[in-house]
Formats: sequence, structure tokens, C-alpha cells
Amino acid sequence: MTLRVTVVTIFPQMIEQYLTSSLLARARERELLVVDVVDLRAYTDDPRRSIDDAPYGGGPGMLMMPEPVLRVLAEEPKIVHPVIGLSPIGSTFSQADAEELSTLEGFTLICGRYEGFDARIEQRCDRLLSIGDFVLAGGELAALVVVEATARLLAGVLGNEESPREESFASDRLLEYPQYTRPRVIDGREVPQVLLSGDHAEIARWRHSQRLVRTLELRPDLIQARGGISAEEVELLHRYGYDELLQTIDKERFER
Repeated sequence: MTLRVTVVTIFPQMIEQYLTSSLLARARERELLVVDVVDLRAYTDDPRRSIDDAPYGGGPGMLMMPEPVLRVLAEEPKIVHPVIGLSPIGSTFSQADAEELSTLEGFTLICGRYEGFDARIEQRCDRLLSIGDFVLAGGELAALVVVEATARLLAGVLGNEESPREESFASDRLLEYPQYTRPRVIDGREVPQVLLSGDHAEIARWRHSQRLVRTLELRPDLIQARGGISAEEVELLHRYGYDELLQTIDKERFER
């Protein structure tokens, strides 16, 4: 299956340059991913190729005019639905969104600029997405984040198909476990002995305990979002000596 993504932007070179490197380049070479970059200025109708204007009612900055975007949506044959506007007011893009988008035949990303979209552009989008609670100069970086996070979930893009299943924010919404490589000892810090044991079942249990520990310590909101931790997971933390951490858990909030 090939995922088709169309990116509408006033800076097509920014998108094209990144697409020529690393994982996304390989995905395109294997025809697992097709990305069409549409220059929004090609859909303007004045000699200056204007795509922004001052907002009605006053205020700082400029807004993206509706006509060029609406013209793209009506006339560009490479537009694929759903059409996603990239804007700080959108819902926060997550791994779950990437997983959902990776199952589609394709989608379109519209990159905002300046002070944002004319509201009538927002109304023509199927949904709005943001990559976080901060403001960028434009949506191009956000578009690349969405494309890469989605494309790497496609079958055949990563060398190891198991990789996405064990990463942070995977299906169980836990952070990834700590990982180690050579040397076995550096600055007096050793690789945990369990990883050297060859006991794959024990390694799997330890890794799950570490995912729980990391998430409880760094992102307790994710534990709440998944509905807490199970009795089996409580026992697992006890097995590996995390009784002190268990004592800090608000059982009403975190245990299920």
C-alpha cells in the first residue's frame, strides 16, 4: 500500500529538501510514500502572487487570504482528503493520530503562515492539527513532523517491523524502556545484568517494568490517560524493587 500525502505551502523548497534525506527518501524510493508539494503562490491571481492581507477589525500581523487556498482545494488534482490545516488552535498531534493517518490512502496538509488562516480556510479543512502548545513562523516544520511520524509506521519503511511497537507512545501509551550498547561499563556505570542474562522472558518483564517506571516518573499524565496500572504491573514493580515508587502512587488515580 502506498500512502499519498499532498503538502500545500508557500515554501515548497523547504519541504522538498527534507524529503530527499534519510527515512523519507527511502520510503519514496520504495514507493511506499508519495509526497506531492503544491506551491500555494501558483494559485494566486495578481502579479505580486499575494497570499496574505491585513485582518478586518485591525490587529497586528497579516492573515492568509482564503482565495488561494480555496482555489487549491477546488482545482488541484492532487488534493487528497482528509484536508488537515496545521494551526496552533488545532488538536495536539499524537502517536495515535499518526497511527490513524498511516492506515489511510492519503491526506493533505495545509501549512499556515503569518498570523494564521482566514477563518473560512479553517471551515474548509476536515480537521486542524497542532504539534504542540507553541507558535512557529509557519506550518512547514509541523507538516514534516506529521509526514515523518506517519510514514515510519508504514510496513516496509523501517528495517525492523517490531520497532514501532516498542517505542514511546505505542499502543499501551507507555514511554520506551532505557536501552544500552557497548561498552558494558563506562564511567563506572554498567549495563544492567538482566540484559546480559540471555533470559528473554526476564528481559521482557524488566523492560516493561522500566517503561512503567519512566512513565510514572516523567509522564504520569499518560498513566492516567491509559486508565492506570494493573495489579500485574504493580506486582512487576514490586518484583524489581520499586516499592518506594509504589508508595508514592495515588492508588485512586493510578491503579486499575
